[in-house]
Amino acid sequence: MQKIELMRKAIQLSIENVANGGGPFGAVIADKKGNIVSTGINQVTSSCDPTAHAEVNAIRSATSKLGTFDLSGYSIYTSCEPCPMCLGAIYWARLDKMYYANNKTDAKNIGFDDSFIYDELKLKPSERKLPSEVLLRDEAIKAFEDWADKEDKIKY
Repeated sequence: MQKIELMRKAIQLSIENVANGGGPFGAVIADKKGNIVSTGINQVTSSCDPTAHAEVNAIRSATSKLGTFDLSGYSIYTSCEPCPMCLGAIYWARLDKMYYANNKTDAKNIGFDDSFIYDELKLKPSERKLPSEVLLRDEAIKAFEDWADKEDKIKY
């Protein structure tokens, strides 16, 4: 499939998901030849999972199918510019390229406004709206020290 067809598939998924009671988001992951490896739709309300966004679902499906957490060599086509969580997941999955249709302003205009998260990320933890507090760092650091010393770790 060509880029345009892959994006049309992501858009089709988003439209069908709205018709089926879900959010207006769809995603497709494809290899370099344009073969679809996985798809995802927004299932936040149907699964009661706030992380069940189309892009995350497509990544989960692809990594499960391929048996790897590294999606280098693949691209994602998403019906909308990803939210901060999905963008982070796309980077962590190491996808080669991202294509999107609607942008974050389009999403904001229909009630999916993620700008507050981008704003929060710029702040020091002590200045964010979500109260946070460091606890037991001196105990927790042991796992990090163990990881740093581990010779047979699988880096990701």
